Amino acid sequence: MSRRVVRQSKFRHVFGQAAKADQTYEDIRVSKVTWDSAFCAVNPKFLAIIVEAGGGGAFIVLPLAKTGRVDKNHPLVTGHTGPVLDIDWCPHNDNVIASASDDTTVMVWQIPDYTPVRNITEPVITLEGHSKRVGILSWHPTARNVLLSAGGDNVIIIWNVGTGEVLLSLDDLHPDVIHSVCWNSNGSLLATTCKDKTLRIVDPRKGRVVAERARPHEGARPLRAVFTADGKLLSTGFSRMSERQLALWDPNNFEEPVALQEMDTSNGVLLPFYDPDSSIVYLCGKGDSSIRYFEITEEPPFVHYLNTFSSKEPQRGMGFMPKRGLDVSKCEIARFYKLHERKCEPIIMTVPRKSDLFQDDLYPDTPGPEAALEADEWLSGQDAEPVLISLKEGYVPSKHRELRVTKRNILDVRPPAGPRRSQSASEGPLSQHTLETLLEEVKALRERVQAQEERITALENMLCELVDGTD
Repeated sequence: MSRRVVRQSKFRHVFGQAAKADQTYEDIRVSKVTWDSAFCAVNPKFLAIIVEAGGGGAFIVLPLAKTGRVDKNHPLVTGHTGPVLDIDWCPHNDNVIASASDDTTVMVWQIPDYTPVRNITEPVITLEGHSKRVGILSWHPTARNVLLSAGGDNVIIIWNVGTGEVLLSLDDLHPDVIHSVCWNSNGSLLATTCKDKTLRIVDPRKGRVVAERARPHEGARPLRAVFTADGKLLSTGFSRMSERQLALWDPNNFEEPVALQEMDTSNGVLLPFYDPDSSIVYLCGKGDSSIRYFEITEEPPFVHYLNTFSSKEPQRGMGFMPKRGLDVSKCEIARFYKLHERKCEPIIMTVPRKSDLFQDDLYPDTPGPEAALEADEWLSGQDAEPVLISLKEGYVPSKHRELRVTKRNILDVRPPAGPRRSQSASEGPLSQHTLETLLEEVKALRERVQAQEERITALENMLCELVDGTD
């Protein structure tokens, strides 16, 4: 009788743990919009959540350290005239976030390191080009200021946020509503899923589909797809019997999946979060109360079930922390921000280790906040892998960096004189938006100081009167 050999993997015992009550964010009215986005975005500095708002759309931005009950008067980011459907932090500037809305616009915001006194209402730039609601946003992984948006008009637009220009518009590749868009690791290809039940790989600069697979999952519910580190594709969908599935595909041979995992029967769309450093994919279903996770390997059966983190409350949305925001001293390999109806709860995924030393095997060098390319370099055909950083000493977020938007004069087509300058945030003057914000803050402080001075004068007069009276 042969003994079953247990597969060797350092991630076999990964376990999830919800943060303690004092580490959660309470009293947040999470948006009730019926849209299959994550509703939450997080980076090493801030947590952003789409919230309920009267008369338009809004999201709240909280410093990560500001846990506990959120003040009901905490400033919001408000500017959209319709509900906000998706938000995404810029990977190359932790103070910049983009929002997409039902009002057909995309707005890019600069978030200050201090907590503002009032709502942020003026975006750095508004991107207008879609004719219907915009529901998907994704920043380019390696090129500075390149942002992708996809809308209900079945169009994908790639923008240069630094100039407000449309770099590329892919308007004839999808015959129906786009459900998901994902860049590969160097941003040379896109994986898209669509209501026509087709999984496509798109070369955005050539404007064409390079590979496609009709009905990768037989069911009628929406699909999702993400690239793995080695260029394969992970897709989530439904079988004909409404069983949820995870499939691994080789784009060079789209006939049959490399591996197929069937899970349970539910109608919640599975949102896949893939970590290229550990090659683990986490599946979070909207309305589920669990997170399943699988390790992807190069040997059969390729997709290995690891475990399920379960809790009592269903999740309304989910944020996924970039690797540089994790606590490496506690062997934390992933952190999620789970949205409930009225709160946000961090969930920490840990590999149990006894040693307190830095674990090199768990933390290979990971993408850092520096861009590898400028927008025009990428558009001209250049590709570059992400600029990697070591997490050995722990990552410290950089100081506030300014996003500069330089609107080009479309009447003046002459090339700019002198050497091309990078769109680095530390260069050049402050934007008009930031100057106005700072002036408002100064004005508010002056008013407070004036009120205090008037109070001091009144008290001094009272004292003088009292002294005169006693004489």
